[in-house]
Amino acid sequence: MAERFIPVADHRFLNTAPVIPPVLEAPTGLLADTFARPLQDLRISVTDRCNFRCVYCMPKEVFDKDYAFLPHAALLTFEEITRIAKIFVAHGVQKLRLTGGEPLLRKNVEKLIEMLSVLKTPDGHALDLTLTTNASLLARKAQSLKDAGLQRVTVSLDALDEATFQRMNDVDFRVSQVLQGIDAAHKVGLGPIKINMVVKGGMNDQEIVPMARYFKGSPFILRFIEYMDVGASNGWKMDEVVPSADVISRINAEMPLEEVDPNYAGETAERWRYKDGSGEIGVISSVTRAFCSECTRARLSTEGKLYTCLFATQGHDLRSLLRQGRSDEEIATAVAHLWRARTDRYSEQRTSHTEGLSQAVRKVEMSYIGG
Repeated sequence: MAERFIPVADHRFLNTAPVIPPVLEAPTGLLADTFARPLQDLRISVTDRCNFRCVYCMPKEVFDKDYAFLPHAALLTFEEITRIAKIFVAHGVQKLRLTGGEPLLRKNVEKLIEMLSVLKTPDGHALDLTLTTNASLLARKAQSLKDAGLQRVTVSLDALDEATFQRMNDVDFRVSQVLQGIDAAHKVGLGPIKINMVVKGGMNDQEIVPMARYFKGSPFILRFIEYMDVGASNGWKMDEVVPSADVISRINAEMPLEEVDPNYAGETAERWRYKDGSGEIGVISSVTRAFCSECTRARLSTEGKLYTCLFATQGHDLRSLLRQGRSDEEIATAVAHLWRARTDRYSEQRTSHTEGLSQAVRKVEMSYIGG
């Protein structure tokens, strides 16, 4: 019998060091790839560990008690992360998002936030510094995160029904604890807070309308994310994808909606607001309505590999350049060379046969580079 789950360790230990071109260049703040997409966002995974085992990200069948996570020495230090972030900011990055695994499991992550919060864009503006979390530790850490300089958080919450929520995250953690974390973050000013719900057909799609109803009229923005074929460990199937159009239709039938313009070019979520003025929701449709043409995001893995796409099969080892003593100018030139050569548009090329592709091509796992 063919195994459903595919080991992911190869992505963590195969090293491909970037080439440093012979002619070095100073960053100009304007860097575009082969499709004229600028580099504006950097997502930084600070740990590969998580205390949840969500079925679409870290299923227990793969990430069990015997799974070997990265040793501490393999992780980028806070100083190394800050140095890379500074180089990316010089290239035009305006937004830094800390991810995991679960980023709040990284010891003293507040110190990293302090170090990143002082970075400025070339024209002297503050960066958009945010963090995505499952909120398991958010209630106790909200104030220290705010004090360190974090501006806002995005919280993953896949259901309000207790049994459904625990089926999705596969651990004994209660919805009320997530909601307490959200309230604590709101009280200290970590906002606007976004709530992300990954919708998997047949598992939690019955929670779409209850989630919308619960957060309607609140200061929080609920976003529905189509179940994606990231990595190879989650057994993804196209028939488990609930199209965003169906999500909007279900909510609109009970709470009328109207579409609104994006906040900025390249925003991943399509925005909808309630016609009665009681807030908005978003849908992220990377399966049924791909947005590759506007993707401005790069991803840095826990141990320093650069990925230019969420669905990538290979990373570029920036840590090796750091630890070889390469200069900022050399690393910046290597990054520029990689981004200019970027051709990624996996979601636009996806077909109904993607399930087979997921098994044939070993894409990097979501838990390794964040969502």
